[in-house]
Amino acid sequence: MEKRRLSSRELIFIGTMLFGLFFGAGNLIFPVFMGQEAGSHMWLAALGFIISGVGLPLLGVVAIGNSRSEGVFHLAKKVSPLYGYIFTMMLYLSVGPAFATPRLATISYEVGLSPFISKSDQPWALAGYTVIFFGIAWWLSRRPGKIMTYVGKILTPIFLLFLGVLLLMVLFKPLGHGGAARGAYVAQPLLTGFTSGYMTMDALAALAFGVVIVDAIKRLGVTQPGQIAKETMKSGVFAVGIMAVIYALLALLGRNALGAFPRADNGGVILANVAHAYFGPLGNLLLAGIVILACLKTGVGLITAFGDTFKELFPKLPYQGLILLASVLPMIVANVGLDQLLQISTPVLFFIYPLAITLIILGLGIPLWGESKWLFGTVTLFTVIPAILDGLKAMPAAWQGTTVQHLVSMGQVLPGFAEGLGWVVPAIVGFIVGFVLSRSVGSSHTSN
Repeated sequence: MEKRRLSSRELIFIGTMLFGLFFGAGNLIFPVFMGQEAGSHMWLAALGFIISGVGLPLLGVVAIGNSRSEGVFHLAKKVSPLYGYIFTMMLYLSVGPAFATPRLATISYEVGLSPFISKSDQPWALAGYTVIFFGIAWWLSRRPGKIMTYVGKILTPIFLLFLGVLLLMVLFKPLGHGGAARGAYVAQPLLTGFTSGYMTMDALAALAFGVVIVDAIKRLGVTQPGQIAKETMKSGVFAVGIMAVIYALLALLGRNALGAFPRADNGGVILANVAHAYFGPLGNLLLAGIVILACLKTGVGLITAFGDTFKELFPKLPYQGLILLASVLPMIVANVGLDQLLQISTPVLFFIYPLAITLIILGLGIPLWGESKWLFGTVTLFTVIPAILDGLKAMPAAWQGTTVQHLVSMGQVLPGFAEGLGWVVPAIVGFIVGFVLSRSVGSSHTSN
C-alpha cells in the first residue's frame, strides 16, 4: 500500500539531510567575511545575504516540488529540450567537479589543516588530503540509497554539535563589536549582502539536489506526486530555517572578530583566528573538524547528484563511472588553490545565477501562469544577455581586455547593473512579452 506522508521523525531526517547537503564550504567562509566587511551595517547585509543564501534555496526546493519535477532537467526543459540539457550540464558542472566540489577540499584543507603543516610541505599535503577527501566522498556516494543515513543521521548531527560549540561562544562571549563598513557595504549593505549570497551557490544547489531529495522521499514510501511536492517543501523549510540562524551567527562572528584581529582576506582566516582565541590549540582542532565535516557531507551530496542526473541525461553511462569522474576531476582541480578557484568561479556564478533564479520563479508560478514555452522561452532569452554582462563584469580586472570593458560599459544602461542585478528588468520585460504571447498565440506546453 502506498505511503501517503512522512512521519515527523522522517521529515526531520530529510530536512537534516537537505541542510547537510546545502551547508558546505562557502556557507562557512562567505557569511563570516561578509560580517567583517559590513561592520556596523552587518545586520542589513546579513538580511540581504539570508534572502539570497536562504530564501532562494528555499524557493528552488519549492519550485522543484511545486512543478512536480524530479529534478532540474525536468524543470529546465520547459524552456526547450536543448536548453534543458545545456542548463542542466552547466549547472551540475558548476556545483560539481568544475568549481563547488573542488572548493570543498580546498577550503577544508586551508582552514582546517594548513595551520598544522609547514609552508614547504603545503603542496604535497594538499595533494594527499584531496586524494583522501575525495576517496571517502566517492566511497560514500557509491550507494545513493544510503545518503540519508550518511548525511542526515551521521555527518550532519556531528557537524552541528561541533559548530554549536563555537557559535555559543560567539553569542555569549563576543571578542568585540566590529568596526566601520567597507567597500560597497557602506552605501548599499542590503544589495551587497544579497549578491554576496550568490557565492554560497545554494540557489544552484537547490536545483541540483532536487533529484536527491525526491529520490529519498520516494525511498521512504511516498510516491504520489502531489504528496512528494508537499514533503519536499516541508523539508526545505526545516533545512533553510537552520541555515538562516547559523548565517546570522557566522556574520556576527566575522563582525566581532575585528575587535581582536586585523582585517583578513577571507573568511577562513577569520574562523581560524576566532577558534584559536576561544579555545587555543584545541580551537584549531575543533575548526578542522567543523570544516572537514561540513565539506565532506556536501561533497557526498554533489557527487551523488552528479551521478544521478547525468545517468538520467545519458542512460548508457554507468552511475559508478560517473561518480568516479565526479570525484577524480575535482581532486585535480582542487590543487589549483582557493584564491584562484574563487577568481574563476565568481564570473561563472554571476552568469548562471540569473538563469537559475528566473527558472525557479517560473517553476513557482506554474499553478498561476502554466508552462507555456513562450513564457519560459522569452524570460530566459531576455535574461541571457544581461547575465553574460554580469559575468564579464565580475571577472578580475587583469582578465578584462578592451572588448570586455566595452561590453561591460554597455551594460551600465541597465538598472541595477552596478549591483549585479542588471538582469532583473530585462527578465520582467521578457515575462510580460512571454505572457502576452502565451495568451495571444496560444499555449504550447512542454512535456512533463
